[in-house]
Amino acid sequence: MSRVYNFSAGPAVMPEEVLREAADEMLDYQGTGMSVMEMSHRSKAFENIINEAEQDLRDLMQIPDNYKVLFMQGGAHLQFAAIPMNLMKNKVADYIITGQWAKKAFKEAQIYGKANAIASSEDETFSYIPDCSDLPISPDADYVYICENNTIYGTKYHTLPNTKGKILVSDISSCFLSEPVDVSKYGLIYGGVQKNVGPAGMAIVIIREDLITEDVLPYTPTYMKYKIHADANSLYNTPNCYCIYMCGKVFKWLKKQGGLEVMKARNEEKAKVLYDFLDSSKLFKGTVRKEDRSIMNVPFVTGDKDLDAKFIKEATEVGFVNLKGHRTVGGMRASIYNAMPLEGVKALVEFMKKFEEEN
Repeated sequence: MSRVYNFSAGPAVMPEEVLREAADEMLDYQGTGMSVMEMSHRSKAFENIINEAEQDLRDLMQIPDNYKVLFMQGGAHLQFAAIPMNLMKNKVADYIITGQWAKKAFKEAQIYGKANAIASSEDETFSYIPDCSDLPISPDADYVYICENNTIYGTKYHTLPNTKGKILVSDISSCFLSEPVDVSKYGLIYGGVQKNVGPAGMAIVIIREDLITEDVLPYTPTYMKYKIHADANSLYNTPNCYCIYMCGKVFKWLKKQGGLEVMKARNEEKAKVLYDFLDSSKLFKGTVRKEDRSIMNVPFVTGDKDLDAKFIKEATEVGFVNLKGHRTVGGMRASIYNAMPLEGVKALVEFMKKFEEEN
């Protein structure tokens, strides 16, 4: 068996060490005689799994004691609705639109109250992050919402918006655990785990305790209430047990690597290799304003759709897979998450050099 270099935006590459550990435990988890996929979520064995996963995440992110960690099914899309249902007390919220996912979250919030688009980069195909130093924050806004790293367009907030005292809510799905983060700057921070943390099917919500109340919109489904999950330690219903188990293994792997400072340095090194080539290439070019570039998702184009298609086909044939850009933008995109080794990025750049010479 030979493994490819998988540049998928999600579900995405996972650490090989983690996959091998999970494979070894597939039929018998630590002497229980069963797989994690078979065991009760009320069992002592699973209780240890979820408690350790939460503690390791708290250690990695240095999550303050006054924040709850919730393991919720449904991915980020469910949170697009859960956030306004739980936080829109005044039925007003401000959104900064920097890509498809922020746009979808904004559209969902409009169902539940008055959602205001206070800044946007759509005028230039989301290729930059707008100036957020002096935004027209609504006086009665319950929160300000951002998508911190834009998977499709390859942009990243390197400075958080000035919310003028309002609660900051952030979707960190595609930069989750890629670098240290000051959780105390947010009221709620969340991410779908399928990009940089684990298998698809779950989101992790980190929310300040004072925001968890019974005071939610009256038609909020029981499952969508943060208090329900917080009070039950994410075990209100049968959670995504196997996903929690796999995320827990990734958390331990990250701690073993040296934590988020180490991962940030590695990720910056990988991104530099690719961006340096794109900046010098006569054929390929990056699509994002330099100061707003993501170190996780790197979109690029040749400027010729047929040549793009040829590149994707030839790259796939030699083991560089899932480089096709999102259907809304085309071109190419290399997602270089934590589990993508530096060797994979260097090999991709060598292939790109060769393709450039030949074309």
